[in-house]
Amino acid sequence: MHGDVRQDPYYWLKEREDQEVVDYLNAENDYTTAVLKPTEKFQEDLFQEIKSRIKEDDQSVPYLRDGYYYYTRFEQGKEYPIICRKKGSLEADEQVLLDVNELAKGHDYYKIGGMSLSPNDEWLAFGEDTVSRRIYTIRFKNLKTGEIIENKIENTTGGVAWANDSHTLFYTQKDETLRPHKIYKHKFGQAQEKDVLIFVEEDETFACAVFRSKSKQYIFIGSNATLTTEFRYISADAPDEDFVVFQERTRGIEYSVAHYKEHFYIITNHEAQNFRLMKTSLDETALEHWEEVIAHREDTLLEDLEIFANHLVVVERRNALTHIRIQRWDGSKDEYLPFDDPAYVAYLGTNLDYENEWLRFGYTSLTRPSSVYEYNMESGERRLLKQQEVVGGYDESAYTSERIFVEGHDGTAVPMSLVYKKDLKTDGGNPALLYGYGSYGISIDPTFSTTRLSMLDRGFVYAIAHIRGGEELGRAWYDNGKLLTKQNTFADFISCGEYLLQHKYTTKGHLYAMGGSAGGMLMGTVINQRPDLWNGVIAAVPFVDVVTTMLDDTIPLTTGEYDEWGNPNEMAYYQYMKSYSPYDNVSNQVYPNLLVTTGLHDSQVQYWEPAKWVARLREQSQNPNLVLLHTNMTTGHGGASGRFESLKETAMEFAFLFMLEGITA
Repeated sequence: MHGDVRQDPYYWLKEREDQEVVDYLNAENDYTTAVLKPTEKFQEDLFQEIKSRIKEDDQSVPYLRDGYYYYTRFEQGKEYPIICRKKGSLEADEQVLLDVNELAKGHDYYKIGGMSLSPNDEWLAFGEDTVSRRIYTIRFKNLKTGEIIENKIENTTGGVAWANDSHTLFYTQKDETLRPHKIYKHKFGQAQEKDVLIFVEEDETFACAVFRSKSKQYIFIGSNATLTTEFRYISADAPDEDFVVFQERTRGIEYSVAHYKEHFYIITNHEAQNFRLMKTSLDETALEHWEEVIAHREDTLLEDLEIFANHLVVVERRNALTHIRIQRWDGSKDEYLPFDDPAYVAYLGTNLDYENEWLRFGYTSLTRPSSVYEYNMESGERRLLKQQEVVGGYDESAYTSERIFVEGHDGTAVPMSLVYKKDLKTDGGNPALLYGYGSYGISIDPTFSTTRLSMLDRGFVYAIAHIRGGEELGRAWYDNGKLLTKQNTFADFISCGEYLLQHKYTTKGHLYAMGGSAGGMLMGTVINQRPDLWNGVIAAVPFVDVVTTMLDDTIPLTTGEYDEWGNPNEMAYYQYMKSYSPYDNVSNQVYPNLLVTTGLHDSQVQYWEPAKWVARLREQSQNPNLVLLHTNMTTGHGGASGRFESLKETAMEFAFLFMLEGITA
């Protein structure tokens, strides 16, 4: 390509159906099992320890919708949720909408997605995935008889948008690369072959979706690319009308739409890098008619909104922390909810009633279990509805968290969040695990984890590097960590690792790193660039063969990712991504101990990327340290579907780190 020749002796691993490939992956699994065999009992003990902190017979906080209280509960020893409701009162008889434990019987993997009730409350539509390729079959349950009927809709994204006639619904189908690209109209009860194609997203860099507005008055089709969005809409009362473009796509302009009464409300980056809030009338939706509601601010990213009859609520991100802002429409009140942890995340909960004065929101921090609150926007009363229970007890005061800023390679201040036990020795004798992601504008927030307690209680420091490529410090933070500035992502992570050593949170030989997916690519790059920093690294479902994947537009995600990584058909992007692509930069040097995980049916990062990477590491590096590959032969990108089964892989990862530290119990 571009006159450049790359040799790939492991390309044959791409043949998923080839028995030789399956045998190869199984042999790698056998090797990993053999190496970790001394930790076998410890893994089981860790699994039971982690599982024991989970309240098995748990239930979510109910929310009210159209006269019913909806909630999800779990039963002792069962892997999957039971989705329920009660009519009129929490004292009423329970109606089980879906018992996912029953549906999952006979499947190695089972996932529910896109549950949606018909407006007349007679039918429940839901998507099911039994392979872990994120290809869903839509099923229908009769809520009066309890029967799941034979009529199905295949090859979808899982969700549907019902029209108000409760007879017409819309859904999205995927192409051979798993890109959502077609919207169909379906008349309930008829065969899928009779469905009407109403929209095709021809641009391969876009994906599309269809959804119903919170107000229930509109159905939207959204087309999204990395840098550009476009919406179409119809009245939910007129499902056979043609969809109308809200604002035609213009490269670089992103927007989202919410409806309330006589206006559409729009969050957009038009002339506003960190986004601003605008509104427009129902009959004049083009950009030139938009009026500003909340102006753009250089230091504040506008992320989300919730509309109420008397209040506007927005979620903002400033200085790497989230803030919930509440304004009265009449201008008489403008306040932020106070939070006092040094590193936390607050987010909007389920708020379906426009007339409600109670705002439901969630809150968690590195030391505070996940909590659901309600806040009265008139009186200022705040009440805790539920806090995640840590079975066996949890003393928040025994742990401490920090938010610090690290000076990066170019002088940029990079936020990092840390948590550890308060009795931590500061002489540098503690092991430390640094986690990172840094892509797609996804912010890695400092949330609580019961699983992580197994590390903290054994003396680990846990740190999150909020590196460029995320949006923790606004949209510029993302823009400066993608395309031809992607190296900032890796350099920021390395700077955070160096800080942990320099400031005695840990010492040489006791620093570890972990990341998954694009964060797995981060792992592959930082061990090429600074292999000496890390004693061990866990790379989960890692995107490590960047050039080959981005040149192959027949596999999932490629064409839609050109604005994230660049299009290697152009020489400048080809050369730049080749300069950091982990697979292309493996060299004869001593690498840290590595545990690499993947899933055979992964639809986002194909299993052959980590498999090839491990093979090349073994061939080229002459590495004295461990290089282990574990392939889950029944799952995909997200791992096991059950709430306990997935913890076995977590226990294996922890045992790998503890083995390197000499921790045996």
